[in-house]
Amino acid sequence: MHPLDAADPLAHYRDRFVGSPGLVAYLDGNSLGRPLTASIERVEAFLREEWGGRLIRGWDEGWMQLPLALGDELGRVALGAAPGQVAIADSTTVSLYKLIRAALDARPGRTEIVIDRDNFPTDRYLVEGIARDRGLTVRWVETPHDGGVTPELVAPVLGEQTALLVLSSVAYRSAWFADIPAITALAHDAGALVLWDLCHSAGVVATPLDDWGVDLAVGCGYKYLNGGPGAPAFLYVRSDLQAELRQPIQGWLGSASPFEMGQGYEPAPGIRGFLSGTPPMVGMQAMRDMVALIDEAGLEAVRAKSVALTEHAIALVDDVLPDARLASPRDAARRGGHITIDHPRFAELMPRLWERGVVPDFRRPDGIRLGLSPLSTSFAELEAGVGMIAELLRG
Repeated sequence: MHPLDAADPLAHYRDRFVGSPGLVAYLDGNSLGRPLTASIERVEAFLREEWGGRLIRGWDEGWMQLPLALGDELGRVALGAAPGQVAIADSTTVSLYKLIRAALDARPGRTEIVIDRDNFPTDRYLVEGIARDRGLTVRWVETPHDGGVTPELVAPVLGEQTALLVLSSVAYRSAWFADIPAITALAHDAGALVLWDLCHSAGVVATPLDDWGVDLAVGCGYKYLNGGPGAPAFLYVRSDLQAELRQPIQGWLGSASPFEMGQGYEPAPGIRGFLSGTPPMVGMQAMRDMVALIDEAGLEAVRAKSVALTEHAIALVDDVLPDARLASPRDAARRGGHITIDHPRFAELMPRLWERGVVPDFRRPDGIRLGLSPLSTSFAELEAGVGMIAELLRG
C-alpha cells in the first residue's frame, strides 16, 4: 500500500464504491462520481419494494416530501444551510434558469447581469439568452487562465444598474475557489443579488451559505454527490428571500395545493414554491447514500483529504511533468477539489490514456483535468495516473 494511503484515515471508504474492471486510475470524479455499492442495493429495493410494491401509494408514503427532506439533509451536511432552504429538483440548467429569472424580477428597473467569461458554458448561455429576451446588458468579468473571480475583478463592473451576479464557487476549469462572502458583500452593497453555482464545490469544499449571507445557489447531484448521470440538481433560496422571489416555471408541484388541480396558480409557501414538476424519485436514491457517507466521514475530513490529494498532484506534476503548466492555484485555500494541467500534446494523449485504464478529463484547448474525489480516490491511483501521462509524453 502507498504510504500516504496507509496513513489516510478515510482510505477505508474506497471499499464502499463499485469497482471498475481494468481501471488503473479514475481521475474524473469531479465530473461523474463513482457509484456506491449501497446505491445499487437502494435503487433495486426502491424498484421492487416502493415502486413495484406500493405503486402510486408511495406519493402518500414519503415520495412527495423527499425533495425537501433530502434538501434539508444536504443543507445540513454539506452546504451550511438551515432547514427549509434547499430542495432537490430539475437539472442544473433548469434550476439556474428559474433563479436567474426570479432574481431579475426582484430587481425591477436594473438592466445589467454580471458573469465571468470563464464560467461554465450553461451559466453563460443562460445569462446571454435571458438578457437578450429581456433587453438587458451582460457585463463580463475577465479572469486569468489559472484563476477566477475575485473581489478586485468584480468591484469595477458593479453599479446601480447591476441586478444579478451569476458566478461559480469553484471554477470548472482552473478550480479557483472564489471568496464567496467578500464578493457577496460587494454585490449587496450595490443592491444586487448573487447566484452561486456550487457544482464543483458541493460535497468537497465547505460553503456555509447561511453564515456567508448567500442569496441563491444551485448545484448538480452527480459530481461529488455521486447521484449518477443525470441526477437531479439542488437549489438554495435564503429564507428571507423566499416570499419575495417567484420562480417562472409554474408547475403543479410548486403550487399551494397540488392535488386540488384548481384554476389559477398560487405558489406554495417556502422552498416548495420553487419546485415545478414531479419529483425525480429514482434519481434521488443514490444521492441519499452519498450525503449520508459525507456526513459519516465529516466534510472537514473530506476537505482535508481533498487538499492532500491536490497538493500531492501538484508535487507529482512538478516532478514528472516539468513541461506541463499548472493552470490551477497553488494556494490550497483558493483551490477546489481538482487541478488542471496544460500541455500542447494532451489532446492527442487522451484516447491512449483511456485505452490504458487512466481516465482524466480534457478541457480545451490543451488541459487535462485531474478530478480527485476524496472518498473514492487513492494516492496510489493518482500516482499511477500521472505516471502514465508522463510515460506517454516520453513515448
